[in-house]
Amino acid sequence: MSDQINVLLVHGAWADGSCWSKVIPLLEAKGMRVTAAQIPLTSLEDDAAVTRRLLATISAPTILVGHSYGGAVITAAGTENPNVKALVYITAFGLDEGESLASLAEQGPAPAGASAVEPDKQGFLWINRERFHGAFAADATEQEASIMAVVQKPLAVAAFTAKCGTPAWKSVPSWYLHCTDDNMIPPPAQAFMAERMGATVRSVAASHAVFMAHPGEVADIIGLAAA
Repeated sequence: MSDQINVLLVHGAWADGSCWSKVIPLLEAKGMRVTAAQIPLTSLEDDAAVTRRLLATISAPTILVGHSYGGAVITAAGTENPNVKALVYITAFGLDEGESLASLAEQGPAPAGASAVEPDKQGFLWINRERFHGAFAADATEQEASIMAVVQKPLAVAAFTAKCGTPAWKSVPSWYLHCTDDNMIPPPAQAFMAERMGATVRSVAASHAVFMAHPGEVADIIGLAAA
């Protein structure tokens, strides 16, 4: 890789690019050039397209990082781009071809936080504000979780049911941060996806919003991929 590593961070559902606010300074301190996507969460196709447009502005080796649903996005967007040198999944969905978040969820018991997810009449999914802290960000402070609940971006049902095409992890080396206290993606499901993609795995006792209470571990696994 070149002297300066480029990192493109892709947030997941119920969050936006600012969720990486504690991680970005740590990556910059490692000498990395960081970009954080703001994806619309309207469909997997739309979200991958936004990510590809950002990738097109970076004419240098790049590490793609996805959190949660953002993992599905980097899986779709990281193909056929020689500048993408590594994929890092932060308790994220590494879908296989023909798979969707919905079909993967049906393969095992529902996580504890699933019951906090509520649909609206416009076809979007939200997390109940009163239950956001426990479901999404149990190890964040009460104030941090409250703010995240207030500013959450909903996920379109269409994105939840969209099927993945050829996954980038079949051709790009992958790393996976396994969060053992995650109430949104069951830890066994994380382990299954990480093993399936042949990822280098690191584990941390963290909630789904690992970037809030454990930004150092997030930055460290990205640094591991960069090395």
